[in-house]
Amino acid sequence: MPDLIHDGDSAAAVSSLRSAVMLLARRLKHQRVDESLSPTEMSVLGTLARCGSATPGELARKEHVQPPSMTRIVALLEAKGLVRLEPHPDDRRQKRVSQTEQAEAMLAESRTKRNVWLSHLAEGLDEDEWETLRAAAPVLEKLAHL
Repeated sequence: MPDLIHDGDSAAAVSSLRSAVMLLARRLKHQRVDESLSPTEMSVLGTLARCGSATPGELARKEHVQPPSMTRIVALLEAKGLVRLEPHPDDRRQKRVSQTEQAEAMLAESRTKRNVWLSHLAEGLDEDEWETLRAAAPVLEKLAHL
């Protein structure tokens, strides 16, 4: 793999990709169903949807926040009826956080809204651009999880 930062063409591509991903992410964040939830709260719900139940400490690591912050976020989500706390099966000192049916429904509605919005944007692409984007999607997915 070449040194992407020092190769002029690669550095320009990395910069363009960073800029486009950030702008698209900001615009997608505005396509929320529940405006009362913060982006961090939505992210925690998304993590629970993808990974299943977790302890607050596990969620803090996955979300890159401090454990006390995650404890507050979980308490807010619990008060809104979006998560429930259950005893940990192996360690009674711990709790497991899982999403509720209300959270599942809200996330499904949010995904649908964002997919529709993104589909409308994609209608502005020509066929070659759409094919390129479809081919790039798995690579972007991999990059997001490295």
